[in-house]
Amino acid sequence: MRKAVIAIDSFKGCMTSMEAGQAAAEGIRRIFPSCEIIILPVADGGEGLLPVLVSATKGNYISLSAHGPLMEMTETHYGISGNGQTAIIEMAAISGLPLVSTGQRNPMLATTFGTGELIKDALERGCRDFIIGIGGSATNDAGLGMLQALGFRFLDQSGKILGTGGQIMEAVANIDISNIHPALKEARFTVACDVNNPFHGPNGAACVFARQKGADNAMIQKLNAGMKSLAEVIKRVTGKDIANSPGAGAAGGMGGGLLAFLNAELKPGTELLLEAIDFRENIKGASLIITGEGKADRQTAMGKVPYGILTEAQKEHIPVILLAGSIEDASELNEAGFKGIFSITPGPITLEKAMEPEYAKENISRLVSQLCSVIASFD
Repeated sequence: MRKAVIAIDSFKGCMTSMEAGQAAAEGIRRIFPSCEIIILPVADGGEGLLPVLVSATKGNYISLSAHGPLMEMTETHYGISGNGQTAIIEMAAISGLPLVSTGQRNPMLATTFGTGELIKDALERGCRDFIIGIGGSATNDAGLGMLQALGFRFLDQSGKILGTGGQIMEAVANIDISNIHPALKEARFTVACDVNNPFHGPNGAACVFARQKGADNAMIQKLNAGMKSLAEVIKRVTGKDIANSPGAGAAGGMGGGLLAFLNAELKPGTELLLEAIDFRENIKGASLIITGEGKADRQTAMGKVPYGILTEAQKEHIPVILLAGSIEDASELNEAGFKGIFSITPGPITLEKAMEPEYAKENISRLVSQLCSVIASFD
């Protein structure tokens, strides 16, 4: 085997993408010591996008204090690419649900203000290109908090400046852009967005996602009404009709706020990442691609990371093997195009044992080594 590409998503709670890739590479080297091996860390648009893109672009982390979901000061970070031009921001790192204890979760109060502070910091460091992952948020404020941190002011019917949180959406009557950050006119935003929900309505942000962020039935109704009202104000003020734009409801309407006010482009997280790491160029000439994730099932073939990798590989007629901790719906995955689906778990064991990092890494190396032994017999 001349060249192999390894692009395995993280096994959450067990191995990072890079750790899984290195383990697979060790298995290949046991059988094909002279094989060219390229390890490409991968992730979707949620947790994990930041370290993968910082690594892929040879970038650096920026640490700072910003406001968390309930306006408490929080230590956080984002990334800047090696060329200093692109800021890489995970919304979850400052506006994420895990930052709020279960008893305090309330999307009426939670704000995306901190995400805006990260954007502002990057603008002032000279970044003009932004990649933003918007998964895992604690918020349902349509990105208004983010925009407030960038100088937008949202006014009620009497001209009073409104506060923060999802509670203000229904009161917004006008938008003042006279004090927005001047660098925004030069900035370009690409957003990793893995849901297609509209801004409001039965399939919108509030009705589908707000309950997991702490909303009760009354809050959900109020948030949905607020988003409907806000969409009408946005259309009147900006001329943009975001109500039914796919992805506008992502991250509590953050997708819609980015579309409406920052002219963002929303892309599936896997597509965005594969473009950023130049995946298509890296796989040229490969004999095999190894991908994987913690659990493989029919959802894998509905746009998750391994399927995005498979789609690109098929364009180059490169076979793809899928590794996973657990497997369901194997026949459907074969029909999707994976040449082989293999569990890294050697036999009946407890979940705790299966998720021990060193044990899992050795299982990947062992399995890949065995697969390569079979391949070698046909070379």
